Amino acid sequence: MSPRKQVGMTPEERRAFLRAANTVILSTIDHHGYPHSVAMWHEMDGDVVVMTTFGKSQKAVNIHRNPKVAVLAESGKVYDQLKGVLIRGRAEIISDADACAAFLLHSHEKMAGGPLAVEAQEVLRAQARKRVLIRVTPERVSTWDHTKLGGAY
Repeated sequence: MSPRKQVGMTPEERRAFLRAANTVILSTIDHHGYPHSVAMWHEMDGDVVVMTTFGKSQKAVNIHRNPKVAVLAESGKVYDQLKGVLIRGRAEIISDADACAAFLLHSHEKMAGGPLAVEAQEVLRAQARKRVLIRVTPERVSTWDHTKLGGAY
């Protein structure tokens, strides 16, 4: 078996890895043709990566111009612990304040480890009116899990 196939993740491993990741790096293409990469909180909807941003943010502007994006999640500090998922796909911008509010509430509660105060929930609902969802549908996925090498590298 080739080393590339040996370290690849199964679809189930990939989904679990992405669900467990606190952030992903979203890369869009700016108007000069360069990557614009930012850390994002995210949720998974099957294989689709979902994020939210302000509707006028640079990443939203870039996606309107060119929906081709990359999403990267990685972990590990030494070679035999490196794991990652690189998704190349198309992003869709969805303007839906209720869906943005639900996403914000869930994401913040996940990061806080529990329910938010009512005041914080109200702030997020108000903020949602200025936000959009980004849904990234994978077209090409690369994965690596060097723990599968068993220390042999």
